[in-house]
Amino acid sequence: MVYIKDGLLRPVSVFRHIVVLLLLNHLRGGQSQETGPPQLVVAMLGDDIILPCQLEPPMNAVSMTMEWGRRDLEPRFVLVWHDGQELLTDQNKAYKGRASVSINNLTLGDFSLRLSSVKISDSGTYRCYFPKLNKEYLVELLVGAASSPAISLAGIHKATSGVMLDCRSEGWYPEPEVLWLDGEGNLLSAGPPETVRGPDDLYTVSSRVTVEKRPSNRFTCRVQQKNINQTRETHIYVPEDFFVSPSSCSASVAMSVLFGLMFVLTVVLFVWKWRQNKIEIKKQLKNENKEEEKTTGFNKATEQQGLIKAKVSREQLMEENKKIKEELQKKDKDITQVIDTLTEMGQEVQKQKEQFNDQKEKAEKQAKENEEKVNSVEKEVSEKEGDKTAIKAQGYLKLKEIITKNNWNLEERKKELIQLEMITERLMKRTYDDFKRITENLKEGQHTKPHGANKETTGQDRGHLEET
Repeated sequence: MVYIKDGLLRPVSVFRHIVVLLLLNHLRGGQSQETGPPQLVVAMLGDDIILPCQLEPPMNAVSMTMEWGRRDLEPRFVLVWHDGQELLTDQNKAYKGRASVSINNLTLGDFSLRLSSVKISDSGTYRCYFPKLNKEYLVELLVGAASSPAISLAGIHKATSGVMLDCRSEGWYPEPEVLWLDGEGNLLSAGPPETVRGPDDLYTVSSRVTVEKRPSNRFTCRVQQKNINQTRETHIYVPEDFFVSPSSCSASVAMSVLFGLMFVLTVVLFVWKWRQNKIEIKKQLKNENKEEEKTTGFNKATEQQGLIKAKVSREQLMEENKKIKEELQKKDKDITQVIDTLTEMGQEVQKQKEQFNDQKEKAEKQAKENEEKVNSVEKEVSEKEGDKTAIKAQGYLKLKEIITKNNWNLEERKKELIQLEMITERLMKRTYDDFKRITENLKEGQHTKPHGANKETTGQDRGHLEET
């Protein structure tokens, strides 16, 4: 009889539980008395938290039927209390073993829900519902997560020669924002951060900034989420030696090309003008010789008339020679100006060569100093021991990698300077050769004089001229 009685009681109990759940589902769509806007509860991932629910006025609720639920879940039941015990028949699987209430507190009308090891998916609006009293209390749960960021050196920016810093932080919820600050707390300009949401709903954020030399050279990466009032930040110090001055090779190459073009154009213009002057002088001398031949071809009968014409022609020739002399002097002045310009260009090329040598020496000196720093870092890492040194060694190895990269850039710059120096040597030699050739041509031109200008008159001609 006892066994038959127990067998009958178990189905009856299950039946009663099902009836209670059906009753709660039936009352789901009914109107209830709300006590106001949801109360916000903020928790961090993995915490154990309490969602408050207190009857007013306080009364013993142990024998009442009560429900904790979320309307966005299916089934919606987080915890159902009926007749002094929990009903687990239709409880949402996500809360099994994690949701509970205190029986002692129920005697005082406190139906607060305890959730253990909260998850990101636990975030939402919870309803504490009393069907008999037709009352409900709403609680908004926000589960957040935060972690400290890590800063690393990313290298040297080619355009600005600034140091690039990377900041990365994993395991955030909700999505955070990333800020960069200098040693004085001023915000630094950085590009938009990269955000990735993982399958666990946690966010990973990363950001990069290029920093210039500052008084303290200390920089901060700050990751914050205002909704959960969480802020994490990490600091880094960048050695002053990492800020490399921009290379002036590009400007030097541009100046060299400009000087080369100016030199070539000047030489071409000078040679063309010099040839034109030479051709013009030859034509004038040829015309003078023809005039002289005409004046000497007259016969003796017309000698007097010829002498008179010769006098007129001589005066004309003297006038023409005077004009030619003035033109030659003017052209000589122009040529002298061209020579002066070439001389100044040669001096500028020489200065450019000296600048190349200075830059090459500086590059060699910088490479030597960087090599000494690498050796110093290796020595410091090898002499120290411990976990801190192991972590710091990673930073030193990163510094060594960047310094080695700088040395490679310095070697490339030195090769460019050597090549530019060779180009400068060729330009100087060409300038000197053209200058020498032009000077010799000028000397030869000065020794050549017009025939009419230096022709001496004979005694007979002078006699005829006196008689006239």
